[in-house]
Amino acid sequence: MEQSWLYDICGYVASVGMILGYLPQAIRTMRTRKTDDIALPTFLMMAVGAFCFMLQGLLHNPDIIWSLFLTNLVTSVCSAVVFAIKLHNEFLRKK
Repeated sequence: MEQSWLYDICGYVASVGMILGYLPQAIRTMRTRKTDDIALPTFLMMAVGAFCFMLQGLLHNPDIIWSLFLTNLVTSVCSAVVFAIKLHNEFLRKK
């Protein structure tokens, strides 16, 4: 069954929304290195979810779902960077 144009538009709108919603926090965290208000378990679970959605988009048969893959690739990378900064800050704070 062929997908409708609405299906594709929804995927791309969701992709843009996810990236625009995620990037400001990631950029702010990278610039300021402040992670006091970030909940580690929440951010970890969001990263795991984004990574799994990225894999789902990549492994979809017969074709890759590019909007799903690329969006979650960007959010996975941002999550990993913010998560690393958060862990670094938590480790240094305990010293």
